[in-house]
This record gives sequence, C-alpha cells and structure tokens, in this order.
Amino acid sequence: MARVSVRMVAIVLTMLAVTLACQAGSGIDGPVPAAVVDETKAAAKGKETMVVAGGCFWGIQAVFQHVKGVRSATSGYSGGTVKNPGYEEVSGRTGHAESVEIVYDPSKVTYGELLRVFFSVALDPTELNRQGPDEGTQYRSVIFYANEEQKKIAEAYIAQLNQSKVFSRPIVTQVVAMDKFYPAEQYHQNYATLHPDNGYIATYDAPKVENLKKEFPELYAK
Repeated sequence: MARVSVRMVAIVLTMLAVTLACQAGSGIDGPVPAAVVDETKAAAKGKETMVVAGGCFWGIQAVFQHVKGVRSATSGYSGGTVKNPGYEEVSGRTGHAESVEIVYDPSKVTYGELLRVFFSVALDPTELNRQGPDEGTQYRSVIFYANEEQKKIAEAYIAQLNQSKVFSRPIVTQVVAMDKFYPAEQYHQNYATLHPDNGYIATYDAPKVENLKKEFPELYAK
C-alpha cells in the first residue's frame, strides 16, 4: 500500500506540474494592462505584419488565428544565421527561434493589442529559453520588430509591464530587429487546428486558445 500511495502521489504531482507548465503566463500576478504606448487604429483597412516567438510555434499560431483582425498566422523560423532552415536544423543549431508571422488589419486591431494577447495568453515571458516542457534557444521569447514604431511600442510595453509588476519575475522577452522570416514546413501549419486530439495540443496549446476566449472575448474569433 505504501508503494502504491507513493506512486499515486508522484502521478498527482506530475500532473500538477504539467498543468502549471502549460499555462502561458503562469507567473502573472494580475490582469495584464493595455499598452499605454500604442499605434493609432487605422481609419481604413490595411495590412501590417508582426513576428513573435515564444515556445512551440503551434500554440502561438493557434492563439493568433483566433484574434479578430488577424488575416493570417504562419509558423516559421526567425533570428538565425542559416538560410532556408528546416525543422531538424533549427533545434539548437542555427540560432533561429520557432516564430509566427502575423498579418493583421490595423483598422481592426493594433500592434499594442496584439502584444497584450501575446503576453497574456500565448506564453510566459519570464521563462528564459524555454516554455513549459520545451527547452532550448529555439524556444526563446522574442519580438521581432519591423520598424522603429514597433520597436518603440514593444520596448515601452515591456517596461510598463515590468514597472507594474504584473509578473512575479522580470520579463526576459527580447526585442530584436526583424531580418528574415522563413515559413516552416507545411505539416507544421495549422497543426493545432488539424490535430486537436494530439496529447501535446490538448495539454499545452488548447488551454491558450481557451484563455484567449475567456480573457479577451471582444478580440476572440471562432
């Protein structure tokens, strides 16, 4: 009986650890505030691009595919030194991070609003070179800015969040100039949507989409 009890305790503790690990933003001490510094919502429809990284790109892509105003979200690789990298190469050998390119309509959603979603439900920005069970520099947290306005908004927002102490630990998300985005292999695209019963998706990525729906109902799109 003692052996069984110890085993059961171990199982419970493991399940609890997994649950905590999969909750993006698990270091959050309160609601993530809106960005004080942000772009003005455009008067007419348009197209802007944002690239971010933070753990496995399946979950990041799944979150932003459900944000109103987002035209597309593509999984890929950014921030490395090798041209046209493949998934196996990226695993710690090319300097790339698993990233997502988000194309959005600035008349429907702003860059700052997208960053708020990113920091609130897409990842835990206080984890260095990892997210949940995924560990390595390819899972680092990065905002790849396309221009000086994006850089200004991203840096100001991180400073705002750190100052507000909404996270229990300092934010380690990097703000880096965008160089090149390489789309990932086709089998990585829309992975969470196409494989809802996959154990990894159900445990780590589906909760992120549910948190988006819960925390930002005004931005959530089916």
